[in-house]
Amino acid sequence: VVTRDDVEEALKAVFQFVKDKEQLLQDLRSKIEETEKKISEKQRERDYWLEYKNVGSEIHAEKISSLEKDIVEVKSELERTEEHYREALKVVREENQKLFDKHMKLLSEEALKKAVGYLDKDCRREIEENEWLKEEVKIYRKEEMDLKAAVQLLEEENTTLVAKLIDIKLQHLQA
Repeated sequence: VVTRDDVEEALKAVFQFVKDKEQLLQDLRSKIEETEKKISEKQRERDYWLEYKNVGSEIHAEKISSLEKDIVEVKSELERTEEHYREALKVVREENQKLFDKHMKLLSEEALKKAVGYLDKDCRREIEENEWLKEEVKIYRKEEMDLKAAVQLLEEENTTLVAKLIDIKLQHLQA
C-alpha cells in the first residue's frame, strides 16, 4: 500500500536528484569559466611572447610555439569537455524524466488498485464486467469490419455478374 507520504517522499527524492544534477551543471559551468580564464591568461602570455619574437628574439620562438600549442590543446579540451558534459546532462535529464514517468505510472496504478480495494463486491464486479464488455466491443468491431469488407466484395461481384448478364441479354436481342 502506497501512502501519500510515500508518494511525497518519492517526489522529493526525484526533485532532489534533479536539483543535485543542476548543482553539478553549475559546478561544471564554473569550471568552464575557470578554464576560459586560463585560456585568456595563456592568450595574454602568447601575445607577450609574440611581441617579444617580433622584436627579434629567436631564442624564445620555441616557447611561443609551445604556448600556442598549449592554447590550442586547452581550447580543444574545453570544447570536448563541454560537449561531453552537455551529452551527459542530456542523458541524465532523459533518465530523470523516464524515472519520473515510470514512478508516476506506478503510483497511479497503485492508487487505482487501492481505490478498487475499497469498493464493495458489486462495484468490483461491475468494473470486471466493464473490462469484459470492452473486450467484447473490440471483438464485435473487428467482426463488423470483416463483414463489411465481405459484403463489399460480394456487392462488387454481383455488380460484375449483373453487368455480364445485361451484356449477354443485349447480345441475344441484337441477334
